Amino acid sequence: MELRYSTPSTGGPAANISARNRALFANFFRRELNARYLGSITGLAWALLHPLALLAVYYFVFTTVFRATGFAGKSFLAFVAIALWPWLAAQEGLQRATVSLAAYAGLIRKVAFPHEIAVYASVTATLLLQFAGYLIVLVVLAVMGEPVHFEGLVVALPLWIVLTVAVIGLSLLLSALQVFVRDVEHVLMPLLMIMMYLTPILYPLSLVPKSLQPWVAANPFGWLVDRLRSALLDGNLTLEWSDGVAVIVAVMLFVTGRAVFARLSPHFEDFV
Repeated sequence: MELRYSTPSTGGPAANISARNRALFANFFRRELNARYLGSITGLAWALLHPLALLAVYYFVFTTVFRATGFAGKSFLAFVAIALWPWLAAQEGLQRATVSLAAYAGLIRKVAFPHEIAVYASVTATLLLQFAGYLIVLVVLAVMGEPVHFEGLVVALPLWIVLTVAVIGLSLLLSALQVFVRDVEHVLMPLLMIMMYLTPILYPLSLVPKSLQPWVAANPFGWLVDRLRSALLDGNLTLEWSDGVAVIVAVMLFVTGRAVFARLSPHFEDFV
């Protein structure tokens, strides 16, 4: 991969390093989009159609087989769609970022650069494209007559930013561990599948047995799902105390993941 730096001729060493890192991130970001999504028509189409196809399957199974008509006064389609797409975006971001360092193995062995930039580019490219797909889903729901409150995007966008920070933190941790323990990527998928069904995405929390509700409610992604539905389906734009807690948790995940990554990063070239 050809790397091009646009380093200014003036300024101190810190300014030059910062400019070089921004240029490197831009190169990695473009590579992620071109290689995985925009490089072919099928790549971009599948990135957007896969969640829609999965939503269609869930819609058929739950409305036709299990006869689910809706929850909390909302249609089943809207109830699930608002929550399913962010989960799939987070899942894809984690899976891709976990193995992202392997894609740059040759570069890591030959060039000294901040390795975390590869993780940042992988996660941001994935979640940015998926957020664009999310907007398309909202428009489709509105066209179908679902009561989508687009003013709720004022809340939904910051929620996606909080999600991105948390996913980056987890990705830094998992990608660093993946270099030394190659089974991480294989364990991640079933864990994410279990987490999905333990999150109120396909069902409301009220259907969970009362003895288990506190455990399900403790799932951080459950908070995100509830806030997105509240903003986009109910038009609730008020801030809640849990929003501040979520920001703190996301920042803590980022700080922890980055600390572990920084500790292990000097040894990557020997194992990647």
